[in-house]
Amino acid sequence: MEKSTLIRKVHMECPICDKIHEVEERKRFSTITIKGEKVDYEERFFFCANADEDESEFETGSMTNQNLLNARNAYRVKHGLLTSDEIVSIRESYGLSQVDLARLLGWGEATISRYESKAIQDEAYDTMLRLIKDNPLRALDFLKKNSDKFSGLKSLAVRERISEKLDLYGKEYLSRQDLESEYVCFEKPSDSNGFATLNIDKIEAAVSYIAKYVSNLFKVKLMKMLWYVDAISYKTSGFAMTGLVYRHNDLGALPIGHYSLMNLKNLNVHEEESFNCDSMFRVLPTKGMDYTVLSAEDKQVLDTVIKKFKNYSAKEIVTYMHQERAYRETKSGEIIPFSLAKDIRSF
Repeated sequence: MEKSTLIRKVHMECPICDKIHEVEERKRFSTITIKGEKVDYEERFFFCANADEDESEFETGSMTNQNLLNARNAYRVKHGLLTSDEIVSIRESYGLSQVDLARLLGWGEATISRYESKAIQDEAYDTMLRLIKDNPLRALDFLKKNSDKFSGLKSLAVRERISEKLDLYGKEYLSRQDLESEYVCFEKPSDSNGFATLNIDKIEAAVSYIAKYVSNLFKVKLMKMLWYVDAISYKTSGFAMTGLVYRHNDLGALPIGHYSLMNLKNLNVHEEESFNCDSMFRVLPTKGMDYTVLSAEDKQVLDTVIKKFKNYSAKEIVTYMHQERAYRETKSGEIIPFSLAKDIRSF
């Protein structure tokens, strides 16, 4: 049992000493056995200073339920399964009740309720939930297959909710497919992708994060900054941040699928015309972007790159990159291996 940490003090009637006084709400990491496997999880409890040490702790009913849920979610994370909160998020994104989502997927009516509270889904059920998570078209397929589980009016209502999500996320899904299709040869971690598979959520968050702090951000400069972000991430942690693969280009590093990248619907990209009538793509921060996909380490890397190149022009950052060993030792069209990022110049 690890040492506990004080969260707050609560004035309440204490069931340990039968007095009304301040008790301490604490948390600690505990271990529990789930399905024959030991799992570490965060546990919360109350502490009464008036009682003997062996009898000083207690939990409310809701606290016990939350602790058990934390333990099950820790097991889920350990085994790559969706957490209960993620399942709730999927359901709410479609505006469906627990019963409606269960019927949509062809499951028993209480199944989603159990997964959101106490039961742990197996991999087959987890896969089905992931199928509809970011793909409303698959949800529509499930509705066609299981339409007999709904009344006529209810089926129309569910279809309308799916269509609303399709309007919101369908274009983004299709734009992601375009980028993912260009990375079918790079699905395994390697020196080409910095031992990180393509992560579009992080790409979108990283681009919007850069755009928050860099004014007049255009495509050429952004592409170079993304390479430096991935190169520094690889140098410091052994893994690139985004999973993008970069080729040697006259203007420096250019990610494979850069056109598809700029077409991602969650990015705020505006096409502008330059003085010589060429098209230029200006990138602005995306309103409502989810930056939680970026770890503290990710943001530190981004901040480092932003601080260095914030005031560089596109020409200046291209010239700067031309001096990198990773660029000098590759030829036009060749993939720039991340192993050369170890010799990136310090800044």
